[in-house]
Amino acid sequence: MIPVTSFAGKKVAVFGLGGSGLASARALQAGGADVIAGDDGADRLAEAAQAGIATADLRTISWHDVSALVLTPGAPLTHPAPHWSVLLARRAGVEVIGDVELFCRERARHVPDAPFVAITGTNGKSTTTALIAHLMRFAGYDTQMGGNIGTAILSLEPPRKGRVHVIEMSSYQIDLTPSLDPTVGILINLSEDHIDRHGTMEHYAEVKERLVTGVQAKGTAIVGVDDGFSRAIADRLDRAGKRVVRISVKRSLPDGIYVEDETILRAASGARSEVARIGGIGSLRGLHNAQNAACAAACALALGLDQETLQNGLRSFPGLAHRMEQVGRRGNVLFVNDSKGTNADATAHALSSFADIFWIAGGRAKQGGITGLTGYFPRIRKAYLIGEAAKEFAVTLDGQAAHEISETLEVAVDHAARDAEASGLKDAVVLLSPACASFDQYRNFEIRGARFRDLVNALPGVKPVV
Repeated sequence: MIPVTSFAGKKVAVFGLGGSGLASARALQAGGADVIAGDDGADRLAEAAQAGIATADLRTISWHDVSALVLTPGAPLTHPAPHWSVLLARRAGVEVIGDVELFCRERARHVPDAPFVAITGTNGKSTTTALIAHLMRFAGYDTQMGGNIGTAILSLEPPRKGRVHVIEMSSYQIDLTPSLDPTVGILINLSEDHIDRHGTMEHYAEVKERLVTGVQAKGTAIVGVDDGFSRAIADRLDRAGKRVVRISVKRSLPDGIYVEDETILRAASGARSEVARIGGIGSLRGLHNAQNAACAAACALALGLDQETLQNGLRSFPGLAHRMEQVGRRGNVLFVNDSKGTNADATAHALSSFADIFWIAGGRAKQGGITGLTGYFPRIRKAYLIGEAAKEFAVTLDGQAAHEISETLEVAVDHAARDAEASGLKDAVVLLSPACASFDQYRNFEIRGARFRDLVNALPGVKPVV
Protein backbone atom coordinates (compact mmCIF):
# COMPACT_ATOMS: atom_id res chain seq x y z
CA MET A 1 0.00 0.00 0.00
CA ILE A 2 1.02 3.61 -0.64
CA PRO A 3 -0.10 5.73 2.37
CA VAL A 4 -1.43 9.08 1.10
CA THR A 5 0.01 11.70 3.45
CA SER A 6 -0.86 14.76 1.35
CA PHE A 7 -4.36 14.87 2.90
CA ALA A 8 -3.35 14.13 6.51
CA GLY A 9 -5.78 15.76 8.93
CA LYS A 10 -8.20 16.67 6.11
CA LYS A 11 -11.60 15.30 5.16
CA VAL A 12 -11.75 13.47 1.82
CA ALA A 13 -14.82 12.04 0.12
CA VAL A 14 -14.44 8.90 -2.00
CA PHE A 15 -17.12 7.87 -4.47
CA GLY A 16 -17.06 4.41 -6.01
CA LEU A 17 -15.90 1.50 -3.87
CA GLY A 18 -14.64 -0.97 -6.42
CA GLY A 19 -11.01 -2.06 -6.33
CA SER A 20 -9.42 1.36 -6.85
CA GLY A 21 -11.95 3.13 -4.60
CA LEU A 22 -11.37 0.80 -1.66
CA ALA A 23 -7.60 1.06 -2.17
CA SER A 24 -7.88 4.87 -2.20
CA ALA A 25 -9.92 4.95 0.99
CA ARG A 26 -7.48 2.65 2.80
CA ALA A 27 -4.44 4.59 1.54
CA LEU A 28 -5.94 7.91 2.61
CA GLN A 29 -6.76 6.53 6.04
CA ALA A 30 -3.24 5.13 6.39
CA GLY A 31 -1.89 8.60 5.60
CA GLY A 32 -4.02 10.28 8.27
CA ALA A 33 -7.01 11.56 6.28
CA ASP A 34 -10.60 11.58 7.53
CA VAL A 35 -12.37 9.51 4.86
CA ILE A 36 -16.09 9.41 4.09
CA ALA A 37 -16.99 7.00 1.30
CA GLY A 38 -20.06 6.47 -0.86
CA ASP A 39 -21.31 4.13 -3.56
CA ASP A 40 -24.59 3.40 -5.33
CA GLY A 41 -24.32 -0.29 -4.41
CA ALA A 42 -25.33 -1.59 -0.97
CA ASP A 43 -22.90 -4.53 -1.19
CA ARG A 44 -19.92 -2.27 -1.74
CA LEU A 45 -20.96 0.03 1.09
CA ALA A 46 -21.18 -2.98 3.38
CA GLU A 47 -17.74 -4.20 2.29
CA ALA A 48 -16.22 -0.79 2.98
CA ALA A 49 -17.87 -0.56 6.39
CA GLN A 50 -16.55 -4.01 7.25
CA ALA A 51 -13.06 -2.77 6.35
CA GLY A 52 -13.43 0.09 8.85
CA ILE A 53 -14.17 2.84 6.33
CA ALA A 54 -16.84 5.37 7.26
CA THR A 55 -19.66 5.43 4.68
CA ALA A 56 -22.55 7.75 3.97
CA ASP A 57 -24.88 8.94 1.26
CA LEU A 58 -22.68 11.70 -0.17
CA ARG A 59 -25.83 13.60 -1.17
CA THR A 60 -26.50 14.32 2.50
CA ILE A 61 -23.05 15.32 3.81
CA SER A 62 -21.77 18.86 4.26
CA TRP A 63 -19.28 19.49 1.45
CA HIS A 64 -17.89 22.73 2.89
CA ASP A 65 -15.24 20.97 5.02
CA VAL A 66 -14.31 18.41 2.31
CA SER A 67 -10.86 18.94 0.76
CA ALA A 68 -11.24 16.62 -2.25
CA LEU A 69 -13.52 14.15 -3.96
CA VAL A 70 -11.69 11.02 -5.13
CA LEU A 71 -13.87 9.73 -7.96
CA THR A 72 -13.98 6.29 -9.49
CA PRO A 73 -12.97 6.38 -13.19
CA GLY A 74 -16.26 4.62 -13.93
CA ALA A 75 -18.30 7.72 -13.06
CA PRO A 76 -18.53 10.42 -15.76
CA LEU A 77 -16.60 13.62 -15.15
CA THR A 78 -17.94 15.59 -18.14
CA HIS A 79 -20.01 13.57 -20.65
CA PRO A 80 -22.78 12.72 -21.18
CA ALA A 81 -23.28 14.68 -17.95
CA PRO A 82 -21.16 14.98 -14.79
CA HIS A 83 -21.96 12.46 -12.07
CA TRP A 84 -24.09 13.91 -9.27
CA SER A 85 -21.17 13.69 -6.82
CA VAL A 86 -19.08 15.81 -9.22
CA LEU A 87 -21.81 18.45 -9.35
CA LEU A 88 -22.01 18.57 -5.55
CA ALA A 89 -18.24 18.83 -5.20
CA ARG A 90 -17.92 21.58 -7.81
CA ARG A 91 -20.77 23.55 -6.26
CA ALA A 92 -18.77 23.59 -3.01
CA GLY A 93 -15.46 24.39 -4.73
CA VAL A 94 -14.02 20.94 -3.98
CA GLU A 95 -11.45 19.52 -6.39
CA VAL A 96 -12.30 16.23 -8.14
CA ILE A 97 -9.38 13.83 -8.60
CA GLY A 98 -8.58 10.14 -8.98
CA ASP A 99 -6.32 7.56 -7.40
CA VAL A 100 -3.41 8.14 -9.82
CA GLU A 101 -3.45 11.81 -8.80
CA LEU A 102 -2.99 10.71 -5.18
CA PHE A 103 0.01 8.63 -6.29
CA CYS A 104 1.51 11.56 -8.22
CA ARG A 105 1.22 13.84 -5.21
CA GLU A 106 2.90 11.31 -2.93
CA ARG A 107 5.72 10.78 -5.42
CA ALA A 108 6.21 14.55 -5.83
CA ARG A 109 6.18 14.98 -2.06
CA HIS A 110 8.72 12.30 -1.19
CA VAL A 111 10.72 11.00 -4.21
CA PRO A 112 10.02 13.11 -7.33
CA ASP A 113 12.85 11.42 -9.26
CA ALA A 114 11.51 7.87 -8.73
CA PRO A 115 11.05 6.29 -12.18
CA PHE A 116 7.40 6.43 -13.29
CA VAL A 117 6.21 5.14 -16.66
CA ALA A 118 2.65 5.98 -17.75
CA ILE A 119 1.11 4.30 -20.80
CA THR A 120 -2.04 5.14 -22.75
CA GLY A 121 -3.52 4.70 -26.21
CA THR A 122 -6.72 3.43 -27.76
CA ASN A 123 -5.27 -0.04 -28.37
CA GLY A 124 -2.34 -1.99 -26.98
CA LYS A 125 -2.12 -0.35 -23.54
CA SER A 126 -2.15 -3.55 -21.51
CA THR A 127 0.31 -5.48 -23.68
CA THR A 128 2.73 -2.54 -23.77
CA THR A 129 2.42 -2.05 -20.00
CA ALA A 130 3.02 -5.73 -19.29
CA LEU A 131 5.94 -5.86 -21.74
CA ILE A 132 7.67 -2.83 -20.20
CA ALA A 133 7.23 -4.27 -16.70
CA HIS A 134 8.63 -7.59 -17.93
CA LEU A 135 11.65 -5.90 -19.53
CA MET A 136 12.44 -3.92 -16.38
CA ARG A 137 12.11 -6.98 -14.15
CA PHE A 138 14.23 -8.99 -16.58
CA ALA A 139 16.91 -6.30 -16.26
CA GLY A 140 16.81 -6.64 -12.46
CA TYR A 141 14.80 -3.55 -11.56
CA ASP A 142 12.39 -3.45 -8.63
CA THR A 143 9.22 -3.02 -10.71
CA GLN A 144 5.62 -2.30 -9.73
CA MET A 145 2.86 -2.67 -12.36
CA GLY A 146 -0.73 -1.51 -12.03
CA GLY A 147 -3.39 1.03 -12.90
CA ASN A 148 -5.92 0.20 -15.58
CA ILE A 149 -4.26 -3.19 -16.15
CA GLY A 150 -5.79 -4.53 -12.96
CA THR A 151 -4.01 -3.68 -9.70
CA ALA A 152 -5.06 -0.36 -8.17
CA ILE A 153 -2.06 1.96 -8.11
CA LEU A 154 -2.36 2.68 -4.38
CA SER A 155 -2.21 -1.06 -3.64
CA LEU A 156 1.35 -1.14 -5.00
CA GLU A 157 4.54 -0.55 -3.02
CA PRO A 158 5.43 3.14 -2.49
CA PRO A 159 7.71 5.06 -4.85
CA ARG A 160 11.37 5.03 -3.90
CA LYS A 161 14.70 5.58 -5.59
CA GLY A 162 15.36 2.80 -8.09
CA ARG A 163 11.82 1.36 -7.96
CA VAL A 164 10.00 1.65 -11.29
CA HIS A 165 6.24 2.13 -11.41
CA VAL A 166 4.75 1.04 -14.75
CA ILE A 167 1.16 2.25 -14.93
CA GLU A 168 -1.50 1.76 -17.60
CA MET A 169 -3.92 4.69 -17.79
CA SER A 170 -7.30 5.00 -19.45
CA SER A 171 -8.60 8.34 -20.66
CA TYR A 172 -10.93 8.37 -17.64
CA GLN A 173 -7.96 8.12 -15.27
CA ILE A 174 -5.99 10.80 -17.12
CA ASP A 175 -8.98 13.13 -16.82
CA LEU A 176 -8.75 12.78 -13.04
CA THR A 177 -4.97 13.32 -12.79
CA PRO A 178 -4.10 17.03 -13.24
CA SER A 179 -0.58 16.57 -11.76
CA LEU A 180 0.39 13.69 -14.06
CA ASP A 181 4.19 13.94 -14.52
CA PRO A 182 5.76 10.62 -15.61
CA THR A 183 9.44 10.08 -16.27
CA VAL A 184 8.41 8.36 -19.49
CA GLY A 185 4.98 8.95 -21.02
CA ILE A 186 3.75 6.75 -23.85
CA LEU A 187 0.89 7.43 -26.27
CA ILE A 188 0.68 4.34 -28.49
CA ASN A 189 -2.09 5.34 -30.90
CA LEU A 190 -5.45 7.09 -31.19
CA SER A 191 -8.68 6.05 -32.88
CA GLU A 192 -12.32 6.77 -32.13
CA ASP A 193 -13.35 5.35 -28.75
CA HIS A 194 -15.29 6.32 -25.62
CA ILE A 195 -16.99 9.21 -27.39
CA ASP A 196 -19.97 8.72 -25.06
CA ARG A 197 -17.69 9.78 -22.19
CA HIS A 198 -15.74 12.53 -23.97
CA GLY A 199 -18.26 14.06 -26.37
CA THR A 200 -16.01 14.33 -29.43
CA MET A 201 -12.94 12.64 -30.85
CA GLU A 202 -11.10 15.94 -30.43
CA HIS A 203 -11.79 16.03 -26.69
CA TYR A 204 -10.87 12.35 -26.32
CA ALA A 205 -7.52 13.05 -28.05
CA GLU A 206 -6.96 16.16 -25.93
CA VAL A 207 -7.38 14.11 -22.74
CA LYS A 208 -4.94 11.46 -23.98
CA GLU A 209 -2.44 14.17 -24.93
CA ARG A 210 -2.20 15.31 -21.30
CA LEU A 211 -0.27 12.16 -20.41
CA VAL A 212 2.65 12.99 -22.71
CA THR A 213 2.38 16.76 -22.20
CA GLY A 214 2.94 16.21 -18.49
CA VAL A 215 6.25 14.35 -18.89
CA GLN A 216 8.92 15.72 -16.55
CA ALA A 217 11.43 18.24 -17.92
CA LYS A 218 14.21 15.67 -18.33
CA GLY A 219 11.83 12.86 -19.25
CA THR A 220 10.82 11.28 -22.53
CA ALA A 221 7.53 11.39 -24.44
CA ILE A 222 7.05 8.37 -26.72
CA VAL A 223 4.35 8.81 -29.38
CA GLY A 224 3.13 6.42 -32.06
CA VAL A 225 2.73 8.53 -35.19
CA ASP A 226 0.79 6.18 -37.47
CA ASP A 227 -2.44 8.18 -37.05
CA GLY A 228 -3.11 11.85 -37.69
CA PHE A 229 -4.13 12.83 -34.17
CA SER A 230 -0.95 11.36 -32.66
CA ARG A 231 1.29 12.92 -35.32
CA ALA A 232 -0.13 16.34 -34.47
CA ILE A 233 0.46 15.68 -30.76
CA ALA A 234 4.11 14.73 -31.39
CA ASP A 235 4.62 17.94 -33.37
CA ARG A 236 3.13 20.05 -30.57
CA LEU A 237 5.39 18.37 -28.01
CA ASP A 238 8.40 19.11 -30.21
CA ARG A 239 7.45 22.78 -30.41
CA ALA A 240 7.03 22.85 -26.63
CA GLY A 241 10.61 21.63 -26.18
CA LYS A 242 9.82 18.12 -24.95
CA ARG A 243 12.11 15.19 -25.76
CA VAL A 244 9.97 13.21 -28.21
CA VAL A 245 10.61 9.73 -29.60
CA ARG A 246 8.31 9.00 -32.55
CA ILE A 247 7.27 5.39 -33.25
CA SER A 248 6.02 3.91 -36.53
CA VAL A 249 5.26 0.44 -37.85
CA LYS A 250 4.04 1.71 -41.23
CA ARG A 251 6.95 3.79 -42.53
CA SER A 252 10.60 4.56 -41.92
CA LEU A 253 11.34 7.70 -39.92
CA PRO A 254 14.22 10.16 -40.31
CA ASP A 255 14.34 10.51 -36.53
CA GLY A 256 12.70 7.99 -34.21
CA ILE A 257 12.09 4.27 -33.86
CA TYR A 258 10.35 2.19 -36.50
CA VAL A 259 9.81 -1.44 -37.49
CA GLU A 260 10.94 -2.89 -40.78
CA ASP A 261 11.16 -6.61 -41.70
CA GLU A 262 10.37 -7.63 -38.09
CA THR A 263 13.30 -5.54 -36.84
CA ILE A 264 13.10 -2.52 -34.55
CA LEU A 265 15.34 0.23 -35.93
CA ARG A 266 16.43 3.58 -34.55
CA ALA A 267 17.12 6.56 -36.83
CA ALA A 268 18.91 9.77 -35.92
CA SER A 269 20.73 12.42 -37.95
CA GLY A 270 20.39 10.45 -41.18
CA ALA A 271 21.88 7.24 -39.74
CA ARG A 272 20.00 4.15 -38.59
CA SER A 273 20.90 1.24 -36.33
CA GLU A 274 19.27 -2.00 -35.23
CA VAL A 275 17.67 -2.01 -31.79
CA ALA A 276 16.16 -5.50 -31.58
CA ARG A 277 14.58 -8.26 -33.64
CA ILE A 278 11.03 -9.40 -32.98
CA GLY A 279 10.66 -11.99 -35.77
CA GLY A 280 9.84 -15.41 -34.39
CA ILE A 281 8.66 -14.11 -30.98
CA GLY A 282 5.20 -15.68 -30.81
CA SER A 283 3.91 -13.40 -28.05
CA LEU A 284 4.69 -10.37 -30.24
CA ARG A 285 3.23 -11.63 -33.50
CA GLY A 286 1.35 -9.16 -35.71
CA LEU A 287 1.66 -5.51 -36.70
CA HIS A 288 -0.20 -4.31 -33.60
CA ASN A 289 2.29 -6.11 -31.35
CA ALA A 290 5.18 -4.70 -33.37
CA GLN A 291 3.89 -1.25 -32.39
CA ASN A 292 3.63 -2.31 -28.75
CA ALA A 293 7.17 -3.76 -28.84
CA ALA A 294 8.62 -0.65 -30.48
CA CYS A 295 7.06 1.60 -27.81
CA ALA A 296 8.32 -0.70 -25.04
CA ALA A 297 11.80 -0.80 -26.57
CA ALA A 298 11.92 3.01 -26.73
CA CYS A 299 10.92 3.15 -23.06
CA ALA A 300 13.52 0.58 -22.03
CA LEU A 301 16.26 2.50 -23.83
CA ALA A 302 15.12 5.75 -22.21
CA LEU A 303 15.41 4.09 -18.80
CA GLY A 304 18.94 2.86 -19.52
CA LEU A 305 18.61 -0.77 -20.63
CA ASP A 306 21.32 -2.02 -22.96
CA GLN A 307 20.36 -3.64 -26.27
CA GLU A 308 21.39 -7.18 -25.33
CA THR A 309 19.20 -7.13 -22.24
CA LEU A 310 16.38 -5.63 -24.27
CA GLN A 311 16.61 -8.33 -26.93
CA ASN A 312 16.67 -11.16 -24.41
CA GLY A 313 13.80 -9.59 -22.50
CA LEU A 314 11.67 -9.37 -25.63
CA ARG A 315 12.36 -13.02 -26.44
CA SER A 316 11.28 -14.14 -22.98
CA PHE A 317 8.01 -12.15 -22.87
CA PRO A 318 5.18 -14.64 -22.26
CA GLY A 319 2.39 -12.33 -23.44
CA LEU A 320 -0.85 -11.52 -21.67
CA ALA A 321 -3.46 -14.05 -20.71
CA HIS A 322 -6.38 -14.10 -23.17
CA ARG A 323 -4.60 -11.80 -25.66
CA MET A 324 -2.94 -13.80 -28.42
CA GLU A 325 -1.90 -16.20 -25.65
CA GLN A 326 -0.11 -19.26 -27.02
CA VAL A 327 -1.64 -22.06 -24.97
CA GLY A 328 -0.17 -25.22 -26.45
CA ARG A 329 1.00 -27.09 -29.50
CA ARG A 330 0.22 -30.54 -30.89
CA GLY A 331 2.34 -31.47 -33.86
CA ASN A 332 2.01 -28.63 -36.37
CA VAL A 333 -1.08 -27.19 -34.68
CA LEU A 334 -0.77 -24.11 -32.44
CA PHE A 335 -3.63 -23.26 -30.04
CA VAL A 336 -4.11 -19.54 -29.36
CA ASN A 337 -6.37 -17.94 -26.75
CA ASP A 338 -7.53 -14.48 -27.81
CA SER A 339 -10.68 -14.42 -25.70
CA LYS A 340 -10.10 -10.67 -25.19
CA GLY A 341 -11.10 -10.29 -28.84
CA THR A 342 -14.61 -9.17 -27.90
CA ASN A 343 -15.32 -7.16 -31.06
CA ALA A 344 -14.47 -7.31 -34.76
CA ASP A 345 -11.69 -4.71 -34.54
CA ALA A 346 -9.87 -6.69 -31.85
CA THR A 347 -10.33 -9.96 -33.72
CA ALA A 348 -8.95 -8.38 -36.90
CA HIS A 349 -5.54 -8.12 -35.19
CA ALA A 350 -5.60 -11.86 -34.44
CA LEU A 351 -6.80 -12.93 -37.89
CA SER A 352 -4.13 -10.77 -39.55
CA SER A 353 -1.42 -12.60 -37.62
CA PHE A 354 -1.93 -16.11 -39.06
CA ALA A 355 -2.46 -17.69 -42.48
CA ASP A 356 -4.18 -21.05 -41.85
CA ILE A 357 -6.81 -20.51 -39.18
CA PHE A 358 -9.36 -22.84 -37.62
CA TRP A 359 -11.38 -20.04 -36.05
CA ILE A 360 -13.62 -20.31 -32.99
CA ALA A 361 -15.97 -17.32 -32.92
CA GLY A 362 -19.28 -16.27 -31.43
CA GLY A 363 -20.99 -15.29 -28.22
CA ARG A 364 -23.11 -12.20 -27.76
CA ALA A 365 -22.61 -10.17 -30.94
CA LYS A 366 -21.59 -6.52 -31.06
CA GLN A 367 -23.09 -4.09 -33.56
CA GLY A 368 -21.99 -4.96 -37.09
CA GLY A 369 -21.11 -8.55 -36.21
CA ILE A 370 -18.20 -9.81 -38.32
CA THR A 371 -19.07 -8.07 -41.59
CA GLY A 372 -15.97 -5.91 -41.21
CA LEU A 373 -13.72 -8.99 -41.22
CA THR A 374 -14.45 -10.20 -44.76
CA GLY A 375 -10.95 -9.27 -45.91
CA TYR A 376 -9.56 -11.90 -43.55
CA PHE A 377 -11.92 -14.73 -44.57
CA PRO A 378 -9.40 -16.20 -47.08
CA ARG A 379 -7.17 -17.00 -44.09
CA ILE A 380 -9.89 -19.10 -42.45
CA ARG A 381 -9.80 -22.81 -43.24
CA LYS A 382 -12.93 -23.36 -41.17
CA ALA A 383 -14.94 -21.48 -38.55
CA TYR A 384 -16.60 -23.04 -35.50
CA LEU A 385 -19.46 -20.86 -34.32
CA ILE A 386 -20.72 -20.75 -30.74
CA GLY A 387 -23.27 -18.91 -28.65
CA GLU A 388 -26.05 -16.50 -29.58
CA ALA A 389 -24.24 -15.14 -32.64
CA ALA A 390 -23.66 -18.52 -34.32
CA LYS A 391 -26.50 -18.30 -36.83
CA GLU A 392 -25.84 -14.64 -37.65
CA PHE A 393 -22.15 -15.35 -38.24
CA ALA A 394 -23.01 -18.39 -40.37
CA VAL A 395 -25.01 -16.15 -42.71
CA THR A 396 -22.04 -13.76 -43.04
CA LEU A 397 -19.62 -16.63 -43.73
CA ASP A 398 -21.90 -18.46 -46.17
CA GLY A 399 -20.12 -18.92 -49.49
CA GLN A 400 -16.94 -17.25 -48.21
CA ALA A 401 -15.49 -19.68 -45.65
CA ALA A 402 -16.25 -23.21 -44.47
CA HIS A 403 -18.04 -23.22 -41.14
CA GLU A 404 -20.16 -25.20 -38.71
CA ILE A 405 -22.42 -24.26 -35.83
CA SER A 406 -20.71 -25.90 -32.85
CA GLU A 407 -22.90 -24.09 -30.27
CA THR A 408 -20.50 -24.67 -27.34
CA LEU A 409 -16.82 -24.06 -26.78
CA GLU A 410 -16.35 -27.71 -25.83
CA VAL A 411 -17.58 -28.92 -29.21
CA ALA A 412 -15.72 -26.18 -31.08
CA VAL A 413 -12.34 -27.03 -29.52
CA ASP A 414 -12.81 -30.76 -30.14
CA HIS A 415 -13.78 -30.31 -33.81
CA ALA A 416 -11.24 -27.57 -34.56
CA ALA A 417 -8.39 -29.61 -33.07
CA ARG A 418 -9.44 -32.66 -35.08
CA ASP A 419 -9.75 -30.74 -38.36
CA ALA A 420 -6.53 -28.77 -37.91
CA GLU A 421 -4.54 -31.93 -37.30
CA ALA A 422 -6.14 -33.70 -40.26
CA SER A 423 -5.41 -30.76 -42.57
CA GLY A 424 -1.70 -31.52 -42.73
CA LEU A 425 -0.98 -27.78 -42.87
CA LYS A 426 2.50 -26.82 -41.69
CA ASP A 427 1.37 -23.91 -39.48
CA ALA A 428 -2.27 -24.61 -38.61
CA VAL A 429 -3.71 -22.47 -35.83
CA VAL A 430 -6.77 -23.13 -33.68
CA LEU A 431 -7.70 -19.59 -32.71
CA LEU A 432 -10.28 -18.53 -30.15
CA SER A 433 -10.98 -14.90 -31.02
CA PRO A 434 -14.74 -14.61 -30.63
CA ALA A 435 -15.43 -11.08 -31.94
CA CYS A 436 -18.21 -11.15 -29.33
CA ALA A 437 -18.93 -10.50 -25.69
CA SER A 438 -19.01 -13.61 -23.52
CA PHE A 439 -22.14 -12.89 -21.51
CA ASP A 440 -24.43 -15.40 -23.19
CA GLN A 441 -22.37 -18.36 -21.90
CA TYR A 442 -19.66 -16.96 -19.60
CA ARG A 443 -19.59 -14.23 -16.97
CA ASN A 444 -16.57 -12.54 -18.59
CA PHE A 445 -13.93 -13.06 -21.27
CA GLU A 446 -11.40 -14.27 -18.68
CA ILE A 447 -13.59 -17.22 -17.70
CA ARG A 448 -14.19 -18.01 -21.37
CA GLY A 449 -10.45 -17.92 -22.09
CA ALA A 450 -9.64 -20.04 -19.05
CA ARG A 451 -12.15 -22.65 -20.22
CA PHE A 452 -10.53 -22.70 -23.66
CA ARG A 453 -7.12 -23.15 -22.02
CA ASP A 454 -8.39 -26.06 -19.91
CA LEU A 455 -9.99 -27.76 -22.92
CA VAL A 456 -6.81 -27.44 -24.98
CA ASN A 457 -4.58 -28.74 -22.21
CA ALA A 458 -6.90 -31.75 -21.80
CA LEU A 459 -6.38 -32.79 -25.42
CA PRO A 460 -4.09 -35.81 -25.82
CA GLY A 461 -0.57 -34.91 -26.86
CA VAL A 462 -0.77 -31.14 -26.34
CA LYS A 463 2.45 -29.61 -25.06
CA PRO A 464 2.40 -26.19 -23.36
CA VAL A 465 4.15 -23.36 -25.20
CA VAL A 466 7.02 -22.09 -23.08
